[in-house]
Amino acid sequence: MDNTPNDSTPLAPGPLTRAVLEIDEYAAGLGWDQPARLFALVETAQLRAEEPSLAGALASGPAPGGAAGKPSEAYTPVEQEALPAGTALDEFLGTIAWPDSVSGCALTVERLMLPASAEGSVPQGLDDTRLAAWVAEHPERQEVRMTVAVLRGGARESALRLRERDTATEVLTGAGLVPGLADALAATLED
Repeated sequence: MDNTPNDSTPLAPGPLTRAVLEIDEYAAGLGWDQPARLFALVETAQLRAEEPSLAGALASGPAPGGAAGKPSEAYTPVEQEALPAGTALDEFLGTIAWPDSVSGCALTVERLMLPASAEGSVPQGLDDTRLAAWVAEHPERQEVRMTVAVLRGGARESALRLRERDTATEVLTGAGLVPGLADALAATLED
């Protein structure tokens, strides 16, 4: 069998997946119990052209997945200022507007989640605070770090990392893993 790469054989995930995994790995290096972090996604070639002093810090050569001799699209995550303390995430996201130079955005946030088997046992009529407290005490709860990214053209990607399986090889990726958060991020990119 010929294992020579060709234009139809991806060598690595696409550029948005690479950016999401880069952010996930960065967040993993900071450890758990971290605040949410927001990132602008800028085309790497554009960043090199506009900020030549950063060129050395950016990946050199074609991005992984690009065919030899062809330029490959890539995104550089640029961390933004810390999210304001005491502001709900959905309220904060409603205040963001990105300049045209930003191709997309990403957010990494930690949450508690329950397996689908626990859905039937959720008490009815709890407000958000009481529901969060109930989930925090549930014996099947799992801590998860979600990294979600969206591009202006509509592309989406997510990475999920469980605290109990905290290795890069255990990170789940997929475009539809966190649709509500992806929708909220996409709204920040609308004109």
